[in-house]
Amino acid sequence: MLKTKSRLASRKRRHRRVRKKVSGMPECPRLNVYRSSKNIYAQVIDDQSGRTLVAASTLDPQLRTELPHGGNREAARKVGSLLAERAVDKGIKDVVFDRGGYLYHGRVKELADGAREAGLNF
Repeated sequence: MLKTKSRLASRKRRHRRVRKKVSGMPECPRLNVYRSSKNIYAQVIDDQSGRTLVAASTLDPQLRTELPHGGNREAARKVGSLLAERAVDKGIKDVVFDRGGYLYHGRVKELADGAREAGLNF
């Protein structure tokens, strides 16, 4: 019997492989990305203490009113810039980018570009 892998299982396998190497520290936390078909979520995480320092998504009240649809590249760029603004306000400038097993393309790339433009370094 032939076993087939779903896209989700493949993504989770890639994510586990990346997480072996990438971890966030207090001086350089991890910027994590999760995307669904309708929304995109991003968090800045300190893995040593296990705390989320900053978070943003297309479901945030600030973005919800101005975005008609949360699952496109325009929304991802705005989430990245909002996350970066919140991080810079808390004194976080350097992060490690964790793409969550997704390809660095499309919405994930737009979120990263928006965060870079707003002041994050990674």
